[in-house]
Amino acid sequence: MSPKNILNADLHCHSVVSDGTLTPEALAERASLNGVELWALTDHDEIGGQARAAAAARSHGMRYLTGTEISVTFAGQTVHIVGLGFDASNPAMHQGLMATRGGRGQRAMEMSDGLAAVGIRGAYEGALTFVGNPELVSRTHFARFLVETGVCKDTNEVFRKYLTEGKPGYVPHRWASLQNAVSWITGAGGVAVIAHPARYKFTPNEEYALFSEFKAHGGLGVEVVTGSHSTQEYVQYAETAREFGLAASRGSDFHSPDESHTDLGTLPFLPGGLQPVWELLEDRIQ
Repeated sequence: MSPKNILNADLHCHSVVSDGTLTPEALAERASLNGVELWALTDHDEIGGQARAAAAARSHGMRYLTGTEISVTFAGQTVHIVGLGFDASNPAMHQGLMATRGGRGQRAMEMSDGLAAVGIRGAYEGALTFVGNPELVSRTHFARFLVETGVCKDTNEVFRKYLTEGKPGYVPHRWASLQNAVSWITGAGGVAVIAHPARYKFTPNEEYALFSEFKAHGGLGVEVVTGSHSTQEYVQYAETAREFGLAASRGSDFHSPDESHTDLGTLPFLPGGLQPVWELLEDRIQ
């Protein structure tokens, strides 16, 4: 295995700026304690924590890449595209992310109405108490409220009973297009990466279309080793990376010490025979 493959890089996690529970500074400290050498904060549709994260990474002796995770609608499903190593001051990136965030508030109020219809009142106001950034109120914040108030025992139960398609609190939202997300990232000098591909419930044809279109729009990477993938899925998506000529990324998708199954910096290393995404970004590492 190449030494570049065994770098402890964690290029996917979330802070209070989106739906995580730790500050960028606390995340940096946790990552450093777990041996992370190269880190990126990838808040949902938001880059407001980037300066803090980069400064915190430097203070702990870690190298840093700018990051975000953009919500995309593809084939009727929400897909996440991670952007790495972009210029965080790029105006088109800022405008695109602002537009993507814009629909969350109305969606959250409709989710609250759906929950009220089955007897769960005050969910919108309750969710806001868990939000660091009100522009980014999400299903995760509703889930934390329902656990806090004893409606469900954990966030997994909340999603299963209330917040997935066909359940009372589910409201679909149309996000950015795949082409938009990739173009914002690449236009700002970064690399676009398909996040946790095993999580999407696509048919084989739909998944092939996702990867084909992603690459046609200029996408260059895929998360092979990530917190929600099984060992078998590491192998599966390593093969997909080879098939489509994509670089491989690694990231825990850490949100919270109490909720996340995979801690920062604790994933297996990338499989051999793959190009690590950080090789494409050497000149963008801070």
